[in-house]
This record gives sequence, structure tokens and C-alpha cells, in this order.
Amino acid sequence: MPATPAGRRPHRGRVAVVAATLAAVALTAGLTTGCDAVDKALDCVQTADAIADSVTDLQQAVRNAANDPSQADASLDAIEKNLREIGDKTDDADVDKAVDDLGKAVANVRTAIRNGDATPDVSPVTDAAGELTKVCTS
Repeated sequence: MPATPAGRRPHRGRVAVVAATLAAVALTAGLTTGCDAVDKALDCVQTADAIADSVTDLQQAVRNAANDPSQADASLDAIEKNLREIGDKTDDADVDKAVDDLGKAVANVRTAIRNGDATPDVSPVTDAAGELTKVCTS
């Protein structure tokens, strides 16, 4: 997929549209489940969207690792921060598992970078982020 002039993939816009749609669904569901459940669902969706942005940043950083290796670390830090936010706000077993899986994938990429891999495979991070988005919206 070609990069946009800002260096971002068009994926961000699609994720935002999906997140907005899912937020609307969560709001509708909230009429029968209560405000607390809606707030948690919205927090999960919003944080999952932020993680999707960070994963896109990570993919770009890995492509540009020769120019600025610190970009990948910054993207990994952002993902981990967002994972802590979701983990602190949820008591859903599926979300917890998705957070754990994504955390492990991030740790593996970080280890690969520390071990000198200039272009680590980030597809497990991408897959785990997709799973997190899926469980946040189901």
C-alpha cells in the first residue's frame, strides 16, 4: 500500500471510521447495558485506535530504522503505555488476553531490535493489535 505524503498509510483513516462506527454501536448497546459498560467500551475502542496509530508508526519506524532507530523504541513505548491504560480499565477476560498477547509481541520486537535486528518482523504486533480491536468492539 503506498504511503501518503505525510508518510502515513491510509489505514489510520479506516481505523478511525471503524472506531467511530463501533463507538456508536457501543452507545446504542449502552441504552440496555448501562453507562459504565459504555464508558469501558469507549475507552477500549479509543485506546485500541491509539494503539493502531502506534502500530502504523512502528511499521514506518522499522522501514526507516537506518535513519533513526529511536523511532521504533518510541512507537513501542507508546503501544505499551496504551496497553497499560486498557489493562487498568478492563475486567474482560478476552480484552486481558488480547492485551497480554500484544504486550508479548511488542516485547519480542523490542528484544529483536536490542539484539541488532534492524528490520524486525512486526506482523505479530499488527495481528495482536487487530485482535485487540476486535475484542474491544465485540
